[in-house]
Amino acid sequence: MAMKRTASSLLRSVASIAASGSSLSSPSPLLARHLHASGGSKKIVGVFYKANEYASLNPNFVGCVEGALGIREWLESQGHQYIVTDDKEGPDSELEKHIPDLHVLISTPFHPAYVTAERIKKAKNLQLLLTAGIGSDHIDLNAAAAAGLTVAEVTGSNVVSVAEDELMRILILVRNFLPGYHQAISGEWNVAGIAHRAYDLEGKTVGTVGAGRIGRLLLQRLKPFNCNLLYHDRVKMSPELENQTGAKFEEDLDAMLPKCDIIVINTPLTDKTRGLFDKDRIAKCKKGVLIVNNARGAIMDTQAVVDASSSGHIAGYSGDVWYPQPAPKDHPWRYMPNHAMTPHISGTTIDAQLRYAAGTKDMLERYFKGEDFPAQNYIVKEGKLASQYL
Repeated sequence: MAMKRTASSLLRSVASIAASGSSLSSPSPLLARHLHASGGSKKIVGVFYKANEYASLNPNFVGCVEGALGIREWLESQGHQYIVTDDKEGPDSELEKHIPDLHVLISTPFHPAYVTAERIKKAKNLQLLLTAGIGSDHIDLNAAAAAGLTVAEVTGSNVVSVAEDELMRILILVRNFLPGYHQAISGEWNVAGIAHRAYDLEGKTVGTVGAGRIGRLLLQRLKPFNCNLLYHDRVKMSPELENQTGAKFEEDLDAMLPKCDIIVINTPLTDKTRGLFDKDRIAKCKKGVLIVNNARGAIMDTQAVVDASSSGHIAGYSGDVWYPQPAPKDHPWRYMPNHAMTPHISGTTIDAQLRYAAGTKDMLERYFKGEDFPAQNYIVKEGKLASQYL
C-alpha cells in the first residue's frame, strides 16, 4: 500500500507527472544567469514550516524544517551546503543572511519565502528558485525573468491532495457541518441550529474558476454527486473531457457567477487575477453563495469577503490560503461569520510531501548534471514566463 512507502524509496524513484501542455513566452528574451555555469559546491537554502514536536511522529514527514525534504544526507554527501530554516521575514531573518551567496532557494507555498525584486538584486549568486509544490507566486516572476533566473516547481505533485480537500470543504459548507461540530464539543444539542441551513449537494450548480489540473480533478469527483457543473477558464477543455466531467464551459466569468450555488477558485495568482473577486464581482454572485478557495488568498479582496460574509451575501467561505502567510492573528478572515478556514494544508499531505520532495530532488540532480527539467515544471526559463502567469 502507498502508506507503507518510505521517503527514501520514493525519493529514489520520481513518479512521472503528465505534461500540462503550457508554453513559455515572454516579450523579450534576456541573457540568463547560466544555470549550469560551474561545478563544485553549491549553497542551497530551503525554507519550510517547522514541525517541532510533530516532526518525529511520522518518518515520511519530509516537508518540514526537520524533514528537510529528505535530501540533506544526499546533498551533503556530494559536498553541497544545505541550510534549512523557517525564519524568512525581515532584514534580520535567517533567510536574509544567506541571500547574498546562495545558489539555489527552495520554498513551499505553505510557508512561502517571498522572493522580491529587492532580494533578487541582492542574490548575486542565485541561479535557481524551486517551489516544492505547486504555485510560484511568492516569487516576483517578472524580476526573476529580468534577472535571467530559472524558476521551477513540481507540477502535478499535489493536485489530487488539493482537489480532495476542495470536495471536503464544499460538503462542510453545504451540510453546515461546523456548527454541529461545535455543538458536540461544547455539550449542546440543537438540531434546528444546524438544519435550518443544511442542504444536499445533489442538484446544486457548482462553478470552478479555472479548470487546470486541480479544477478538472474536482469536476471529475463532483460528477457522481449529480451536480450541475460549470467551468470558466482561458482554455476550453476538449469535447472528450467535457463529456467525461459533464461540465459546461462558461466563457464569461461574470455571466457564470450568478448561476452558481457554489464557486470554487482554481486559478493561479497572476497580475490579472490578483484581487479578481472584489466588492463588485462578489456582488454579481448569487445571494447566499458558498465559496471555496484553495488557490491563493490574494485572488480575493480580503475586506470584501468579510463584508459579504457579514451581510449574508456569502453564506459560507472556506479555504486554506491567506495573504500574507502565515496569516497574522488579527487577520479578519479568522473572525468573520460562517467560515471554515484552516492554515495552508490542502497540498501538504504526507503523500503530497513525498511526491514534491521526490520532484525537487529530481530537479536538483538535473541541475547538477546540466540537464533540462521536465518542460511542464518550468515557470521562468531564459527570461520567459510560463503562459499561465502572463
